Amino acid sequence: QVQLVESGGGFVQPGGSLRLSCAAFGFTYDAYVIGWFRQAPGNERERVSCFSSGDESTLYSDSVKGRFTISREKAENKVYLQMNSLKTEETAVYYCIMNVDCYPYEAHWGQGTQVTVSS
Repeated sequence: QVQLVESGGGFVQPGGSLRLSCAAFGFTYDAYVIGWFRQAPGNERERVSCFSSGDESTLYSDSVKGRFTISREKAENKVYLQMNSLKTEETAVYYCIMNVDCYPYEAHWGQGTQVTVSS
C-alpha cells in the first residue's frame, strides 16, 4: 500500500521560504507522477507542482512558476518542494500525491502539512 508522509510545513512571513518534503513508501510503480496540491479553507484544491519519474519532467502552476522548485531524491524515494517568496494567499494545507498523471482523482494522498504565511 502506498504511503506518503509530508513534512516541513510551518509558519513563515511573507517573502520567506519553506521546503516541504514527501517520503513515499510501499509503491511498486516503474513510472509515476509525484507532486503537490494545496487547499486553503473555503477554496478548491489547487495543483501546485508535479514531477514525472518517466522523463523527469516538471510541471508548475502559473501562480508558482519562478518561485517554487520541485525536485526528487530517487534513492530515498523523496520529493521536495522549495517555496520562495511566499505570499499570504498561499496559506493552505499542502498535500503530496502520487498518481499516473498530475491530477487528484484516484490518487494516493498524504495527510497534508500546514503552511501559514503571515506577518
